[in-house]
Amino acid sequence: MSDSEKSIDLATKEMLGLACNKNICTAFDRHETMEPECGFGQLGICCRNCVMGPCRIDPFGEGPQEGICGATADTIAARNLVRMIAAGAAAHSDHGRDVAHTLLTTSEGKTKGYGIKGKEKLLNLAKELKVKIENRKIEEVAHDVAEKCFAEFGQQHGELQFTRRAPKKRQEIWRKNRFTPRGIDREVVEIMHRTNIGVDNDYQNILQQGIRTSLGDGWGGSMIATDLQDVLFGQPEPVRSVSNLGVLKEDEVNIIVHGHEPTLSDVIVAASQDKELLELAKKYGAKGINLAGICCTANEILMRHGISVAGNFLQQELAVITGAVDLMLVDVQCIMPALGKLATCFHTKIISTSPKAKFPGVEHIEFSEEEALPIAKKIVRMAVENYKNRKKESLNIPKEKMELVAGFTSEYVFKMLGGKYRATYRPLNDAVISGRLRGAVGIVGCNNPKIKHDWAHIELTKELIKNDVLVVTTGCSALASAKAGLLVPEAAKKYAGKGLQEICEAVGIPPVLHMGACVDISRILTTLCNVLTEGGLGEDISDLPVAAAAPEWMSEKAVSIGFYAVASGIFTVLGLPLPVMGGKNLTEYLINSIENTVGGKFAFESDPLKAADLIVKHLDKKREALKLKPMMYGE
Repeated sequence: MSDSEKSIDLATKEMLGLACNKNICTAFDRHETMEPECGFGQLGICCRNCVMGPCRIDPFGEGPQEGICGATADTIAARNLVRMIAAGAAAHSDHGRDVAHTLLTTSEGKTKGYGIKGKEKLLNLAKELKVKIENRKIEEVAHDVAEKCFAEFGQQHGELQFTRRAPKKRQEIWRKNRFTPRGIDREVVEIMHRTNIGVDNDYQNILQQGIRTSLGDGWGGSMIATDLQDVLFGQPEPVRSVSNLGVLKEDEVNIIVHGHEPTLSDVIVAASQDKELLELAKKYGAKGINLAGICCTANEILMRHGISVAGNFLQQELAVITGAVDLMLVDVQCIMPALGKLATCFHTKIISTSPKAKFPGVEHIEFSEEEALPIAKKIVRMAVENYKNRKKESLNIPKEKMELVAGFTSEYVFKMLGGKYRATYRPLNDAVISGRLRGAVGIVGCNNPKIKHDWAHIELTKELIKNDVLVVTTGCSALASAKAGLLVPEAAKKYAGKGLQEICEAVGIPPVLHMGACVDISRILTTLCNVLTEGGLGEDISDLPVAAAAPEWMSEKAVSIGFYAVASGIFTVLGLPLPVMGGKNLTEYLINSIENTVGGKFAFESDPLKAADLIVKHLDKKREALKLKPMMYGE
C-alpha cells in the first residue's frame, strides 16, 4: 500500500515517506505485515477462556460447530464481546476513579499544583449528590463530593446516581430489562464471572450484563471523570488553537503529552510556563518551551488552556520521526509500545508516569498528586536539557497546521444559544422543529490502520453537515476534524447545508463542535437530556433525530461506548464490524432485534458515504415520527 493510500493527512503522508526512507517501521507497516489477519478472531468465534482449547468454530459449517465444552458460535462471540466491554468500561472508569482521588487529596490539602477551579460545577454536583453546602468551606464540600463519587465504584446494590440524569422513560426501560448498573466495579466483575468456563451460555443473557456494564461506563465512570475534571481544572469554554504536526517548533523545546488522564498534563502546562525553566531553555539556545498534545490528553489541555494539538493516535510515532520532539510524556491508554524502540533512533526522551503502564527501555518517573508540580517541573527540565542533543540534520517538521475552535460543553450550549441572562436550549430545539436543522450526530473514536487515516472521519462528517446535520465530536475523531479545518466557523460556509450554515453564522460556531476527550462523550449524553427537557422533541433519547458513529474505531473502549450509546436509545454506525459476525443470531440481534428492547441498534458500514446515507434516513424517520416540519431547504 502506498503512503497516499494510508492517510488523507498531508503531514502524516510526509512523515510516512521519511520513515520509509529511514527504514523505520510504523503502525501502518506493522498492519501490513499482519495480513492476512486471523479470520476466526475477526469473526469472534475463537475461545481461549479455558485451557481445554483454544477452540474455533468453522464459519463455513464444515468443521466444528461447538467448542469442547459445547459452547456455540453465538455463545463464544457474545462472551468475547462483553469481555471487550468490561475492559473498555474498566479503562474509562479507572480514569474517573483517579480523578476522584485527585479531588479528594486536593480537598485535604495534600496536593501540590491543584485547586478547585470549577466551584459552580462543584456546588451543582453537591446538590445533585445531596451533599450539604450551607456554612461549609468549599474544600469540605469537595471532600464529600469525592467520597460520594468513590462510593459509586464499590456500590453493591441500588442504582448509580447519574443514571437518574436520563429521561424517566429511559430509566424505566433500563429497570424493566435489568440494565441499570448497580456499581461500576461490580458490573465489570460480573462480566468476568459470567464468561468464565461453564457459567453463562445464553448470548442474550450475556449481552444483558454487557449492556449494564457499558451503562456503568457512560452514565457512571466517564460521567464522574468529566464532571470532576471540570471541578478541578475548570469548565471548558470555546478557545482557539492550532492542530497537526506543524505546531512543533524548530527553535523551541518541544514537549508532547500523550495519553488520557489530565491530572499530570494540566500541571505540565503550569510547569512549562515556569520562569526559571524558560530562562534555562534560553540558556540552551531555545526561544521558549512549546507544549503540544496527542490523543485525548491533547483534547483535555486543548479545551482548558488552548494548548496546540500535534495529532491523533496514528501520528504518535510520526511526531517522534520529525526529530523535533525533545520529550514525550505518556500516561495510560492508546500508547504504542513501539515508541520506546523508535525513540532510540532519535534524541527524543520517552517518559512513562503511571504505575499502571510501564514500557521496556523507557524511563519511568512515577506521578503522584501529592508531588504533582515538582514532578512536572522535573520532567520539563529534562526536556529542556535534552534540547541540546537535538540534531539539526534530523529535523523534518511538516508545514501543515490548521486553526480550530474547541471546548464546547452541554453547559456552554445554554450560554451559546441564549446568552448569559436568558440561557436556553430553545433555539436549538426550534431549529430542529422548523426544519432548518435535520438533527445531530456524535462522531467519535480512534484511528485504525485498517482504514485510510482520517479519511472515514472526514468524509462522513462532511457528508452529514452538507445535509444540515450538526456534528458533535470527541477524541481522535475531533482531532481529525481539527486538522481538516472543520472546527472553525468559516467551515460552515464552505461545507454545510444552507440551514446549518444559517445557524452557524447566527451563533458564530463551527458546523462541527469539539466536545472533548473520549470520556467526555458523557457531555453528549447530558446535552441530549437537556434537549428533551427543553421540550418539543419527544420524551426519550430514542425519540430524538440523533445518531452516533465511530468510523475508524479500534479500542475496547469504543465497544463500551458503542453499547452505552445503543442502550441509551441511539442508532450507532461502526466503520468496522464488532467481532461477532461468526455468531449469526448474535449479529442479527445487535443490528436489528435489540432496537425492540432499547430503541437503539448497531449498523456496520465501512463506506462513510453509505454510512451517512444510513444516518440521514434514520434522522428523517425520527423526524417523521415526531411529525416535524419538512426540511426547510429540501434535499
